[in-house]
Amino acid sequence: MADATTSSITIAAPPERVMAVIADFPAYPDWASQVKSVEVLSSGSDGRAERVRFTMDAGPIKDSYTLDYTWAPDGRSVSWTLVKGQIQKAQNGSYTLAGTAGETTVTYSLAVDLNIPMIGMLRRKAEKVIIDTALKGLKRRVESTS
Repeated sequence: MADATTSSITIAAPPERVMAVIADFPAYPDWASQVKSVEVLSSGSDGRAERVRFTMDAGPIKDSYTLDYTWAPDGRSVSWTLVKGQIQKAQNGSYTLAGTAGETTVTYSLAVDLNIPMIGMLRRKAEKVIIDTALKGLKRRVESTS
């Protein structure tokens, strides 16, 4: 697996509200512009999604893929791994939240390996675009639902 690309953003909301938006997969197409459709395939006993299928279009990376999610018991992080993809052979990612009642710093980490050859520099650029777009969309979504 390639090295992960990581970026952070600060959101004017408590971590619980940020995580609630992250966990609301059916709403992703409303705020994550590269996500075209989402289907929750299975959920855990806590009601949080465990397996989710996505269709995305992020410029050089277009794919339909399924991810398995692991939620931290403290509600401050979630990570995922690829189960199946069309052009992806691996994906590992995470959101980690740190903050107080009024402000949360969200760190998004993503590493993607493709079945097709792609120069590392282009892959990292695509990951950066995906991360930055998702973080900005997450910030807009959370802060607009205050």
